[in-house]
Amino acid sequence: MDLGISGKVAMVAASSKGIGLAIARALHDEGCRLSLCGRSQEALDEACLGLRGASGFVCDVSNRESIEGWYQATASELGPPDILITNTGGPPAGAWESMTDEQWQQGFESTLLNVVRLVRLAAEPMKTNGWGRIVHLTSIVAKQPHALLPISSTLRAGLMGLTRLQAASLAEHGITVNSVLPGHTLTDRQVHLAKVRSEREGISAQEALEAQARSIPMRRLAEPDEIASAVAFLCSQKASYVTGVNLLVDGGLTMGHG
Repeated sequence: MDLGISGKVAMVAASSKGIGLAIARALHDEGCRLSLCGRSQEALDEACLGLRGASGFVCDVSNRESIEGWYQATASELGPPDILITNTGGPPAGAWESMTDEQWQQGFESTLLNVVRLVRLAAEPMKTNGWGRIVHLTSIVAKQPHALLPISSTLRAGLMGLTRLQAASLAEHGITVNSVLPGHTLTDRQVHLAKVRSEREGISAQEALEAQARSIPMRRLAEPDEIASAVAFLCSQKASYVTGVNLLVDGGLTMGHG
């Protein structure tokens, strides 16, 4: 399917691996000109190998100067973004009372404030052009809080509200803003959480993953490409009348919470 976004400049945060990389690949397949970011230049170089013409920039999305540097480098090398995908690795796991003030503050910087900063930068040229697509990658814990993910659950719920606020303020400029809430997906993060659960419950990490899969109506975890397909559609011309949506892509796990 031609999504009508060939030639568009797309900034994809945290895109050297996992779901972020899958999104970058999906947009690359649609002809987008890509700006990737991540913490490791080596990982970015590897990610860009299969993405012809893609540029990779080292960026710490919890840091304002680093975000501004990524944006300016993208605008200089590729042009201002038409598409922005916000994404970040999840905050640490553990009981809410065990999380330190520093962990909460770091989570706020990397999970919520980075979205404010990125959209503030990217929205201006989108307004000028009268066209833009912004998609925030978040998590099902925004809808269904998880006891071992208190920081993520709290901040990603806030991101749902921010999505709607941004969508309302930018709609008249031809800019759509949506968020995608992935369910349990086969990524390094999911494997890490399985290890946390295995230590807590005295089972193996593989058993934890299998138990997670059994809790999903589709009886399996998602592949990163399945999340990326939903994101790519929201970036398309065909989704021009879809905005302010928080889309669950979770195999039916949170049915009734939409």
